Amino acid sequence: MPKRILQGTVTSTANAQTVTVSVVRRFKHPVLQKTIKKSKKYRAHDEAGKFAVGDFVRIIECAPKSKTKRWEVVTDSSGWE
Repeated sequence: MPKRILQGTVTSTANAQTVTVSVVRRFKHPVLQKTIKKSKKYRAHDEAGKFAVGDFVRIIECAPKSKTKRWEVVTDSSGWE
């Protein structure tokens, strides 16, 4: 099964080797047909600690690194999107 890749913005770097990434998804409401935005926060592993708040990054699923971390930062995706 392929690993999921998500894009989002770093919202926190308070913990060592960890960044919090906010991922926004857009979809149409099934009945009202209105576009809705929902966001979800993911905690991702950042070994080098090189990402700062506001950076646009890609994260990929991985084996659990801690109680809450199941994602790791792949690269800075400032050139994408």
